[in-house]
Amino acid sequence: MKKQEKLFKESLAVWKLGVAKAEVRLHAQRILERIWEKDYRIWGAAPAEIANRLGWLDCPETSLARADEIIDFVTTVRAEGFTRALLLGMGGSSLAAEVFSHSFAAKDGYLAMDILDSTHPEAVLEFATRLDPEKTLFIVSTKSGGTAETFAFMKFFYNQTVARSGEEKAGSHFIAITDPGSGLETTARQLRFRKIFLNDPDIGGRYSALSLFGIVPAALLGIDIKEILNRAAFMALRSKAREGNTPARLGVIMGHLADCGRDKITFITSAGLASFADWLEQLIAESTGKEGKGILPLVNEEILAPEAYAQDRFFVYIRLQDDHEHDQAMQSLLAAGQPMVEIVCRDVYEIGGEYFRWEMATAIAGWLMGIQPFNQPNVEAAKTRAREMLAEYSRTGTLPQPSAKFTAAGLKVYADSEAGDLKSWRDEFFGKDAHDFAAKGIQYIAIQAYMKPDEASGRALQNFRAQLRKKYKTAVSVGYGPRFLHSTGQLHKGDAGKGLFIQLLARIDRDAPIPDHAGADKATVSFGTLITAQAFGDRQALQENRRRVVTFQFARDLKTGFAALSGLLGEE
Repeated sequence: MKKQEKLFKESLAVWKLGVAKAEVRLHAQRILERIWEKDYRIWGAAPAEIANRLGWLDCPETSLARADEIIDFVTTVRAEGFTRALLLGMGGSSLAAEVFSHSFAAKDGYLAMDILDSTHPEAVLEFATRLDPEKTLFIVSTKSGGTAETFAFMKFFYNQTVARSGEEKAGSHFIAITDPGSGLETTARQLRFRKIFLNDPDIGGRYSALSLFGIVPAALLGIDIKEILNRAAFMALRSKAREGNTPARLGVIMGHLADCGRDKITFITSAGLASFADWLEQLIAESTGKEGKGILPLVNEEILAPEAYAQDRFFVYIRLQDDHEHDQAMQSLLAAGQPMVEIVCRDVYEIGGEYFRWEMATAIAGWLMGIQPFNQPNVEAAKTRAREMLAEYSRTGTLPQPSAKFTAAGLKVYADSEAGDLKSWRDEFFGKDAHDFAAKGIQYIAIQAYMKPDEASGRALQNFRAQLRKKYKTAVSVGYGPRFLHSTGQLHKGDAGKGLFIQLLARIDRDAPIPDHAGADKATVSFGTLITAQAFGDRQALQENRRRVVTFQFARDLKTGFAALSGLLGEE
């Protein structure tokens, strides 16, 4: 009889004893019991943004209670001829839906789903051109009910739908997922949306995967949501146990390794689970990146030989049971003494359990690290600066952005430097080589790409990332703006300040207006103006938090811009 494979494996080497001691603390302080009692004092002295953020613990049960309602709704939508869905949202309101849409193929007769979480006008226009509004269901998804990007998307596509279907029918093409009493609920009622799903308000956005924010889109794809939620319920049950509690064990490992300087958690996954790592990136970065601490998640990173990694990594290998593509690479990393956890998923429906496992683990890691995992104290800074810039634009017609330090090779360079050329600036900003870079105390580079997310930009960004890793021997993350502002943006401003930030602003060849009001033609601001304000607003927020940042604005096409960046990193 074939021996059953162990589904959770750990290799901790010299950190095993420290993890064991941390687990003793976990039980001595009754952390597991107190989490399920919803004792906010585990993470802070005051209940604000803790006591009203623990509804995720009950998600498997509360969402199961509404499963039949959701399934009936999907049946009605299918019967009326809808064939596609476009989810309009950011961060926690869109990432779980993205995982479901990428990990499960849409079932025959159900709705194929796209996600719009980019304010780059060419991304918006692509969907406007490609989708037939008369057969598309628009899912407006925002917990707060006032997310600027989500409302901009909604107004744009509402007007598109009015133009094709008429004002009387337009609202029947839209549904809302939001908290009770939010601005979106009010707007959705005014515009006569087909359905308003009101979520449990005691769930934070990044902990909402198993709530209506994730489960309604999953049902529209034809996924068996009851099976997803039953898998999650089983994991929730395991997280209450003293023995065999892998969510708690994972959280203790994460927190202890972070305290030991292994604070760059590197995800390697089966291809079918790659999108799940993007969800994990937000959960971990936004939950732990604050108060001068943080765990930096690294996703979609090329796997290198063991000697290419600094001694600051913790590897997590998540694979489907019949996939062994990366086994050999993982064994090489283990042989080199790297700490690792391997999670084996029997099938893709295990994503339901993994959502809960990682939510619990992150909450426990926060306890061990001494941080509050449910707030996001620095996220609002970039939004505030962007709003101020847009208000000035509305008054004057000019966006108040800084002046470029210099222009070279088709790049406008915004930098706090006395250097007047690319080479001099490069040596000052990065250092002359990897040794010089390390001497500056920088531990990672973050590429922030304000450009249309597509295959071409994705390849170019990964190539640029690889060049940076090779030249400076450091961890490099990549995020599309403004999407990353709702995830790693918190860590960028809240951690120990050892990151280096590179903003890349693509040239905008086609712009799109943002209606001032749904159903009205007047548009004071465009998506091009919005994304530019978001980039420079975040630049200002980073600088206010004493982060080192450079901004490259492409004056030409992407190919030319990335060629210039490649030349910048090349040897003379």
